[in-house]
Amino acid sequence: MNSQSNAEPVESVKTAFEELYGAAPAGVWSSPGRVNLIGEHTDYNNGFVMPLAIPDRVTVAAAKNDTRVLRIASAQQAEGAEIELDKLEPGSVEGWGAYVAGIAWALQQRGIAVPGADLFMDGRVPLGAGLSSSAALECAVAVALIDLAEPADAPQGLAVAQLAQFAENEYVGAKTGLMDQAASILCTEGHALLFDVLNLSTEQVPFDLDGAGLALVVIDTRVTHSHAGGEYGERRASCEAAAAALGVDSLRLATPADLDRLEDALLLKRARHIVTENDRVVAAGQAMSKNDWSEFGRLMTASHASMRDDFEITCLEIDVAVEVSLEHGALGARMTGGGFGGSSIALVSQDKVEALGAAVLATFAERGFKEPVIRTMLPSRGASRDL
Repeated sequence: MNSQSNAEPVESVKTAFEELYGAAPAGVWSSPGRVNLIGEHTDYNNGFVMPLAIPDRVTVAAAKNDTRVLRIASAQQAEGAEIELDKLEPGSVEGWGAYVAGIAWALQQRGIAVPGADLFMDGRVPLGAGLSSSAALECAVAVALIDLAEPADAPQGLAVAQLAQFAENEYVGAKTGLMDQAASILCTEGHALLFDVLNLSTEQVPFDLDGAGLALVVIDTRVTHSHAGGEYGERRASCEAAAAALGVDSLRLATPADLDRLEDALLLKRARHIVTENDRVVAAGQAMSKNDWSEFGRLMTASHASMRDDFEITCLEIDVAVEVSLEHGALGARMTGGGFGGSSIALVSQDKVEALGAAVLATFAERGFKEPVIRTMLPSRGASRDL
């Protein structure tokens, strides 16, 4: 089992940029993936979430060029691409380059004059693992292009996250909420981010794992998922339908008592997850502030049961990882991310980490599942300029 992943590859992207483009970059920027501790699918319902940034990052070296083209290349992709800034419109760029093009398009939609530029990227956030690789890419590119554009009134903080969400929603076509981008931009080292999406308010909650003698184990089941897939969109549509049936703008404004008015059994299940999950996030923030890790773990596990039974977004591998984690000493365990694959997390005392990991590996082998990737992670920093 690995602990922290390798440091962000600032020197490697700088070197690769110079080799590819023949000059040094103007700077190097990076942005992290995230683990969501609790609060799943609540963000697009204007609810509460509690993510943290992970050490895995997307790192971007960039410099202006003398054209109206973004030339992009990546350590993870065999071929680069050229994006014409004056011909950008949703659907004009496909594949991984769509996330880069979407950011440039969103900036232009906001009146920011994006310059032609060369970019080289190195993405270390695992793809399809439910750790928000797409938001990490979007946010790294966003902070790089904003710096290169040097607008008089540059967007900062949450405004950058909103711009990146706009790009993913309207250019890429994935109707995600704001949590992933907010985590990538706003999270700070050693803290979880308690984010109230309705009021756009945030609180940095100290999350001192070492001080508590705890570890956060992340189990990537290697069952891949995609936010652009139909299941995610169906869940969002069902939440909107439930809110409409209850006569509220979003399920954030619904109470447990309101649920009795939902006659459709499926809408009831979907809404019940959102309403109860919001309550769990608020309670989890209170438990974390009091260092009540037993209660925090209980809420994590209850969250997973709700995702499994009411929202129906887990899968067999995720459920097994959670069950084995709980059987081997985890205070709490749950799926993290949008669902239908990806990763689970477990909060466990540090002296039980190795046994828990070994048990998960053995069980996955017995069940004929892919071998999972198991690591411990500490809450890390948000997007930054690194050079």
